[in-house]
Amino acid sequence: MPGLVAFGRRWAIASDDLVFPGAFELFFRIIWWIGIVVLYSIHKGHFDCTGGMLLQSYLIGLIGLVAAIICVISATVYVSMQGTISNSGPRKSIPKLVYIRLGLFLPEFVWATLGAIWVSDNSVLCDRTLVHVVLVTVIASWFIIIFTTIAIVIVFDPLGKKRVPYLSGNEHHDLESSQSRQMFYNVKKATTRVWENRLRLLCFCVGRDNDNRAAFSSIAELFSSYFSDTDLVPSDIAAGMALLHQEQDKVDLCREPEEVVCHSPTSTDRDLDVELETSAHYMKFAAAAYGWPLYVFSNPLTGLCKLSRDCCRSRAQAYDIVGGDILNCHFGAILQTTGLQYRDFIHISFHNKIYEIPFFVALDHKTEAILVAVRGTLSLEDVLTDLSADCENLHTEGVEGDCFGHKGIAQAASYVYRRLKNDGILNQAFAVAPEYKLVIVGHSLGAGAAAILSILLKSEFPTLRCYAFSPPGGLLSKELADYSKKFIVSIIVGKDLVPRLSMPNMEDLKTRILRMVANCNKPKYKILLRGCWYEVFGGTPDDFPTELDGRAQAALAQPLLAEQSLLTQRSPSYSTLVDTPPLNSPSQYPMLYLPGRIIHIVEERNSGRLCFSDVTYSAKWSKETAFSSIFISPKMITDHMPDAVLKALSSLSPEKANCISCQTP
Repeated sequence: MPGLVAFGRRWAIASDDLVFPGAFELFFRIIWWIGIVVLYSIHKGHFDCTGGMLLQSYLIGLIGLVAAIICVISATVYVSMQGTISNSGPRKSIPKLVYIRLGLFLPEFVWATLGAIWVSDNSVLCDRTLVHVVLVTVIASWFIIIFTTIAIVIVFDPLGKKRVPYLSGNEHHDLESSQSRQMFYNVKKATTRVWENRLRLLCFCVGRDNDNRAAFSSIAELFSSYFSDTDLVPSDIAAGMALLHQEQDKVDLCREPEEVVCHSPTSTDRDLDVELETSAHYMKFAAAAYGWPLYVFSNPLTGLCKLSRDCCRSRAQAYDIVGGDILNCHFGAILQTTGLQYRDFIHISFHNKIYEIPFFVALDHKTEAILVAVRGTLSLEDVLTDLSADCENLHTEGVEGDCFGHKGIAQAASYVYRRLKNDGILNQAFAVAPEYKLVIVGHSLGAGAAAILSILLKSEFPTLRCYAFSPPGGLLSKELADYSKKFIVSIIVGKDLVPRLSMPNMEDLKTRILRMVANCNKPKYKILLRGCWYEVFGGTPDDFPTELDGRAQAALAQPLLAEQSLLTQRSPSYSTLVDTPPLNSPSQYPMLYLPGRIIHIVEERNSGRLCFSDVTYSAKWSKETAFSSIFISPKMITDHMPDAVLKALSSLSPEKANCISCQTP
């Protein structure tokens, strides 16, 4: 931080990012050089074969060339290890070393070509060992050349030329001038276009209809507004997250244990027992909506064998199945997971597009409910639906104030709503079981869609209940979130990332990462090494200093943000090493909240970080404010997985454990 400036442009790599790749190449080159020297010493004086003189010249030149490369790489690694993330002064010679190293690729390319010509010459009658060694050398040379070319493509920043003037120039910009505003507009426009092209490239298999194009544009604009005002390279973000994780763990370790108050079980405790038991039952249906991928993932040894009984059977005429379940493997997985019979299903849809997600409707005789289970994220189309994070109005009768929610999820819920109502699916279900109640469930994206769908259906079905497992954090406005507490229960496990994801939380995370990397006085390679060790093996959080260690503040007061000199108004995340905004500064994004009442399940005991460690859980009612910041943890992703949620709920179910209200703390 800032990104490396070379050849008149900024690159998506910093001057302290060359330690690890340089050390790897240095190790490889030293072994290579020693091998060539030993080979030349052994065969010295035995180059009198046909083509031997050319081989001798090739080996001597290669020894000198590799030695020069080793010297340049050693200097690059040493200089790259100096300074800190925010203080790049000791690394100011890195661009010159990069120029020298790239310049050595030309003779290396020539030598690799000569070696290839010599090896392919059938008239060469030298020792076959020499020929094979030269062949290996030629292959290694071409491998390094190709690998370096790929690395250059990866770290290429399409916006590099637009950023360089603002990173290197010291002149004062008049932020109010029309010229500055026009320049900033051009930069933002170019950034949006670059992100849109990236999305189209990554999602090339997704169609190009109007919904898709609108989603690409909306997501690109969101990404450009979030990333364009920072001058962080990916390794800076990784280092900042490693520091932040250890900082958060230190805070947890220093926190005093909560006082235990002995009291008789309350009605809230009993309500929690009931909801946990009900949630454990309904989570099976939310997990079943994922079909065969999750079933095989959860049952790696027996899943395929069990599904083989139900796959490849044609049931299209007997059951209302829509979409691409070609071999009926999805339906087979749903049957295995839920334990229902064929006749219990009213409608199953595997149709999947942006804003259109799969779901099924079934009869659950155990709880006497008509179940609508909405699938979570499982495809690129679902990811694009998740990322369409603009706000959309959700006018709800009987709710005063602002009613809006996550645009992509709201449109997915509207799609399911239209299918249920317009196609008469709910009418068909209630015709079969008129005395049953309506229950809507879902996990992740499906949980968000289920929550909004239940809001849309609540006025027509007063007894409706919704169970949202690991719902997205930025989902509903405050008024809608409060309204949904009457009929929605959200279940969240551990430090799950998704329920904490919202644009204000992401802005807060960006600000915290900026501060961590700016105030830490350790070099980046030490931070990453220590962070990797801590993530894998645990231990005591490292006590990295968080002050500037007496360094010259004035020299480090440059903006951390690439286009900040063009902004007419400060971004909420704008920060310098001297003037940093408060962490609770207002965000440009509206606050969105989790739906309904929230049950938070946390680990009580874990014998280690191994896969087979013994884990026990506890559950409690929680508030949405407990999820107002993102926690960095190795389990921030695994705690979100449907099998992890199902495991936690099953362990807390009264059928397998004592009731919560009867347990002694």
